[in-house]
Amino acid sequence: MTELAGIIILGILAQWLAWRIKVPAILPLILIGLLVGPISTLWTDDGKKLLEPLFDPVTKDGIFPGQYLFYFVSLAIGVILFEGGLTLKRKEIQGVGPTIVRLITVGSLITFIGGGFAAYYIMGLSWSISFLFSALIIVTGPTVIAPILQNVPLNRNVSTVLKWEGILIDPIGALAAVLVFEFIVSSQGTFDFTSHALQEFFRIIFIGLALGSITAYGLYQCIKRDWIPHYLLNVFTLASVLGVFVFSDALAHESGLLSVVIMGMVMGNLDVPRIKEILNFKESLSVLLISMLFILLAANIDMVDLLILLEWRCLALFGIVILVLRPLGVFWSSRNSELSIKEKAFISWVGPRGIVAAGIASLFGIKLTADGIPYANYITPLVFMIVMGTVLLNATTARFVAKLLRVIQKTSDGILIIGANKAARIIGKYLKDQNRHVVILDSNEGSINKAKSLGLEAVHGNVYTDDLEDYFDMLDVGYILSMTSNAEVNEHSIQKYKKLFGEKGAFRLLSPEELVKNKSNLPTEGIFSYTDDYLNLNEVTREFETFYEVPISSKEYLANLVHTFSKSPKRIPLFIRYPDGFIDVIPHDLNKVEVKEGLQLIYLGEKMNETLSTEEI
Repeated sequence: MTELAGIIILGILAQWLAWRIKVPAILPLILIGLLVGPISTLWTDDGKKLLEPLFDPVTKDGIFPGQYLFYFVSLAIGVILFEGGLTLKRKEIQGVGPTIVRLITVGSLITFIGGGFAAYYIMGLSWSISFLFSALIIVTGPTVIAPILQNVPLNRNVSTVLKWEGILIDPIGALAAVLVFEFIVSSQGTFDFTSHALQEFFRIIFIGLALGSITAYGLYQCIKRDWIPHYLLNVFTLASVLGVFVFSDALAHESGLLSVVIMGMVMGNLDVPRIKEILNFKESLSVLLISMLFILLAANIDMVDLLILLEWRCLALFGIVILVLRPLGVFWSSRNSELSIKEKAFISWVGPRGIVAAGIASLFGIKLTADGIPYANYITPLVFMIVMGTVLLNATTARFVAKLLRVIQKTSDGILIIGANKAARIIGKYLKDQNRHVVILDSNEGSINKAKSLGLEAVHGNVYTDDLEDYFDMLDVGYILSMTSNAEVNEHSIQKYKKLFGEKGAFRLLSPEELVKNKSNLPTEGIFSYTDDYLNLNEVTREFETFYEVPISSKEYLANLVHTFSKSPKRIPLFIRYPDGFIDVIPHDLNKVEVKEGLQLIYLGEKMNETLSTEEI
């Protein structure tokens, strides 16, 4: 009991530490596992591990008796892969650029073939184990890329390629590793192309595809027809995943992983009601399972396996994977693209392997070693070496290399608009048309769809529950405009995300109570419009949807114009356009605006003709 509780506590502490120091969680998790596992034998009095995952009936040490560790790891990896499959959208593959498509196809093939030959000729492994190793190191994964992208402000080209590669290649790499594993199992580890092996291989593929697809569609129908009560939705889905995994394995040995990957991919591409709730639950469950898994799996490695990594051949293999195969895959995939040589070089440098690689490697290593497959004991330590090495290397050098290659984004002028009401959509569209990167966030799916119909980048989310740090599309955001109808939501948004997304400015709408106050009594910072609240803004947009620009000749003219507009129910002053074309929110103190030729006031509403403006002002 103490060991199980300790694993969970240490795992969550490792996740917290990773969040605090902005590194992939896999790094502290594996380090903790190694410290309480094989490394602890160096200082314990009896030479035993502090944590022994496998139960020894003689010494009574350990946690999981017999095959139960394998069963736990299998089911946990199944749940993690299902969650990964849910995130793979068909439309995302269609929407990404040719470079990313080639990177996850041709680039993966280069890594697979090159890694297999390198493992065979450098390490002297069998062909089957060599290609299983190469299949496992294909994946990068969003869980290891995310902390790097969040910590290093990369330009949009580089961050987009790394982001989509990490998202799309996870299930693809897992699928490749599962297929190679299935072929090894079906051919009893010989990798021979016998008729029996091929029959068993295609039987596994057929059952995995069929059972995964049928179950996904059946679960989709159950959810769509409300046959599952809301409070049972998440646990029912979990039970379905586990049931498919076990049933698939019963029909065709070791086909369970393929079935759950396909099940997740099919469900992710169906219009499943409340899919976000399922994803959130699976993400939380995956965090817990991952925390336990990697401490257990790292602790299960024996010291003799770690000593394998001290051989020069391991360092040579690591160098081939990082310095030869990764750059070769990136440069070949990005030929004739818009990426510069420096951008290609940085993408080549950043390719950390992640949780899927380490988890599946441990699972397959345990299984193949138990089956007596030659060289299977090399799988886990070699993949852990690639994972640990790439994560350490990229996490510690990414910022330096990005500065050296000058792929750091020069500005953070992107704008996050909280709220997708009509006024927010119109303002967002205007700013987008002025070449500003705009992201709109709202919890109302209907409003989000309306924003998307205008060509805006819109995210369905909640500022109270969602962790917006995970949205890669906001990497260049430096401004926040909180424009919801709820004053508390506006204030919460600014307080919560000012440091993350509002480094250059965080603004909110006035509340109705603040609107009646004198401007001198209002905050000098953080107000979007000092003349109008949510109701006023949306009333004007119902009748007028056009922005106009007025040349400003002096500070006095600007002050008089803003004062005049504040009394008009049909015109709202919003922005200042500076002579260099940059657009910013009107400040509290208009005297801070440096008037030069080309300065303009931007307002929304009824167009003002020259005669009328002179009379009014």
